[in-house]
Amino acid sequence: MKAQNTPIVTNLFTADPSAHVYLDKIYIYPSHDIPHNGEDNDNGDEYQMEDYHIFSMDENSDEVTDHGMVLHQDDVEWVSNQMWAPDCVFKNGIYHLVFPARDKDGNFRLGIAEGKSPEGPFTPRKECIEGSFSIDPCSFIDDDEKVYFYFGGLWGGQLEKYRTGSFDPNGTEPPKNEHAVWPKVALMKDDMTGFAEEPRDLVILDENGKELLAGDEDRRYFEDPWMYKRGDKYYFTYSTGTTHYIVYAVSDSPYGPFTYQGRILEPVLGWTTHHSIVDYHGKTYLFYHDCELSNGINHRRNVKYCELNFNADGTIQTITPEYK
Repeated sequence: MKAQNTPIVTNLFTADPSAHVYLDKIYIYPSHDIPHNGEDNDNGDEYQMEDYHIFSMDENSDEVTDHGMVLHQDDVEWVSNQMWAPDCVFKNGIYHLVFPARDKDGNFRLGIAEGKSPEGPFTPRKECIEGSFSIDPCSFIDDDEKVYFYFGGLWGGQLEKYRTGSFDPNGTEPPKNEHAVWPKVALMKDDMTGFAEEPRDLVILDENGKELLAGDEDRRYFEDPWMYKRGDKYYFTYSTGTTHYIVYAVSDSPYGPFTYQGRILEPVLGWTTHHSIVDYHGKTYLFYHDCELSNGINHRRNVKYCELNFNADGTIQTITPEYK
């Protein structure tokens, strides 16, 4: 693989890449942007994704294999529309494709589809995960084989509507001088049938040990969680949304609390930014998306990747996207 900053899939619009190594290849699980002329708004109505394609690549080539459509919203009984950013985790000999979508009441939930191969086909469960909500599931399998789901997104992702512990259709973000809305983390049952516990807040602290505030938009969580482990340190990485950074915080526990460290990726072309991090054959890669193929149309995005480098103290070297 030769890391580069050009779109790796050009035959359709892809976004929100979750990258994993299976069978000595990198498999990429993105969302699929469908071109349309609908309205752009803070509720995310422009993101009318309805199916998933899976892609793979290996170190011998930058050629990407499209394994075709592996799941469509019409295949999932509980889904009404908007199948957004997915992920995948291999557990108990099964590949679990986890994804968010709106249920029949219009609320986002998380679902699972199962397959025997990393490229599918996948069979969806009839029901969403009990107690699940919001968007952007990230599945993390620790060294002890325990699986954690990290999830949540503001605005269209409805995370702020659960601040009271249950869904409030009129729920809003807190005042800027109060602590930020936290992403969620939950341990999964060993058989992957559901949460083993109530989702917990994942708290992010500043350098002085104080909780990040809602008004700290350069550092507070907005969406796009990804958990990456390096040595015995847990790196919780995420998007700040309104300020368009990919940033990270570090902890000694998968539950946190996490301490903010800095930026991974400066703003890309387009409003959203969404990423994943994967180790492969001795190197670490950052997968992300921008809107280069569409010249900046927010709901017509494309996946890219580049090498991610660490300093001797474990901090991450910030990447600045380059455009011609």
